[in-house]
Amino acid sequence: MCGIVGYVGPQPALEVVVNGLARLEYRGYDSAGVAVLGGGSLRTEKRAGKLANLRKALEERPISGDGAGIGHTRWATHGAPNDVNAHPHVDNDRRVAIVHNGIIENFAALRMELEEKGCKFLSETDTEVAAHLLSSEMAERGGDLPAAMRAVCKRLEGAFTLVATSVDDPGLVVAARRNSPLVVGRGEGENFLASDVAAFIAHTREAVELGQDQVVELRADSVAVTDYDGNPVEVNEYHVDWDASAAEKGGYDYFMLKEIVEQPRAVADTLLGRVTVDGQLTLDEMRLSPEDLRSVEKIVIIACGTSYHAGLIAKYAIEHWCRIPCEVEVASEFRYRDPILDQQTLVIAISQSGESMDTLMAVRYAREQRARVLAICNVNGSTIPRESDGVLYTHAGPEVGVAATKTFLTQLAACYLIGLYLAQVRGLKFGDEINTVIAQLATMPEQVERVLGTVEPVRELARSLADTDTVLFLGRHVGYPVAMEGALKLKELAYMHAEAFAAGELKHGPIALIEDGLPVVVVVPSPRGRSVLHDKIVSNIQEVRARGARTIVIAEEGDESVRPYSDVLIEIPAVPTLLQPIVSTIPMQVFACELALAKGNDVDQPRNLAKSVTVE
Repeated sequence: MCGIVGYVGPQPALEVVVNGLARLEYRGYDSAGVAVLGGGSLRTEKRAGKLANLRKALEERPISGDGAGIGHTRWATHGAPNDVNAHPHVDNDRRVAIVHNGIIENFAALRMELEEKGCKFLSETDTEVAAHLLSSEMAERGGDLPAAMRAVCKRLEGAFTLVATSVDDPGLVVAARRNSPLVVGRGEGENFLASDVAAFIAHTREAVELGQDQVVELRADSVAVTDYDGNPVEVNEYHVDWDASAAEKGGYDYFMLKEIVEQPRAVADTLLGRVTVDGQLTLDEMRLSPEDLRSVEKIVIIACGTSYHAGLIAKYAIEHWCRIPCEVEVASEFRYRDPILDQQTLVIAISQSGESMDTLMAVRYAREQRARVLAICNVNGSTIPRESDGVLYTHAGPEVGVAATKTFLTQLAACYLIGLYLAQVRGLKFGDEINTVIAQLATMPEQVERVLGTVEPVRELARSLADTDTVLFLGRHVGYPVAMEGALKLKELAYMHAEAFAAGELKHGPIALIEDGLPVVVVVPSPRGRSVLHDKIVSNIQEVRARGARTIVIAEEGDESVRPYSDVLIEIPAVPTLLQPIVSTIPMQVFACELALAKGNDVDQPRNLAKSVTVE
């Protein structure tokens, strides 16, 4: 949620900041604003709605700056999404401007205190409290913005990234973070701040990680980082391994369309370099030793949304290959139910952004209980990998569309790698058995490419269902989480009622929903790998069809037994059962995307949603 951009350098600050915000639109927002310094004054503009509204306002009333600026796209928490509540917020003297991502939990008490001192509030936001506090602290410190920021941060409770600038020091931007994303971009004679490297990737690929409870002072020729007490801290610098073109649409009308097509390459990149010359599986980024992994007695996977579905599929693979009990938990509920964890528990945290607040807080809880934590993540340098004992990066590249596509498939690939690696270090499978599965995994990019080449009928089907109100999904074994993911995609993109059920549960209630013409999507397991389940789900298809459902069946090529009961048959390549989700998910992604487009929806920025949920 909430995109933040800061810039200091010789370029026109307004242009750099607005362009940076445009690259962060995928994060989800409902208003946008900027502040630049020029001529000894602070100049701001902000508008509710999309960035286009801000651009129009800037065209009608141009502002300019001398090389320093900050910008923000807001996803409303405190206060309605309108012009007044949009960021930046300023103090009463208009000498300080601030933007904020996160939630200040003690803002009400602070606001009361400030009002008693005579501060006049214009908005309903928690953020304006920080602006007035910053101004007050600067007055006590002779205009020292970094010192004032450190003092303010000590008073705030909650999760936040704050970025501020002041007319008292026009060549400076100061920022702080606690439980909220922020990264520095190092340029030549210019420097950047942002919620995500995508904001400045067109200018530099050299980045600096900011740790928890740190303040950064950004000038055109320097970057200084301290803790909240003012002590200098060492920073970790890294090179971003993708460029600006990777975050562009590349001729597609929507990022989601492009990212669906990028999935073969994304899966290949996740698998790249994981096997040594002597055939051993190696996960170079993992900081957990083989001894650590051999001592594991239980695995708990924590995740939210699409990542949770990846975790459900991982459970099948890990328990099958490793014979270790594996639980899958919704991260937002995890720490509130007093879970049983100890040093022999491995917690696997799955998060595309590495900043999902629910998952981050679950990770911290797990570490407090002395469990070991392994992260699966797509964003280098993000918070969850930094606070985990190990990490496996998916290397999917930037995913701009809010609805996860290529990051889901790469999370699956990463989960399979972890399951096989655990089996290897614990001596549960022979090397040739592991190599067989690795070889099967290596063919998956090609199989994904094959599916993508056959989805035009799925698009036509989706367009024909644009007026449908409800779609049900059924699955068994690993097909059940795939069905859940298919239903989620329709909810996210098409704003329609969609539910997924374990097919065996039909007779326990859900079959009452079946009525004439209701579309029911069924994910069919392979008749080769799970013949008993296959026969049972064919019976389920017959049951719903007999009650008038329109059956849309996803089954592997050559499975003729389902054809007589399929109103629409979508064929996918025959692959091993545990790997089938990589290919069976793709038709559902295309189906949801095309149906949403037929309804006239924006598939890149679905309503009310954000790419990274950075508040609980």
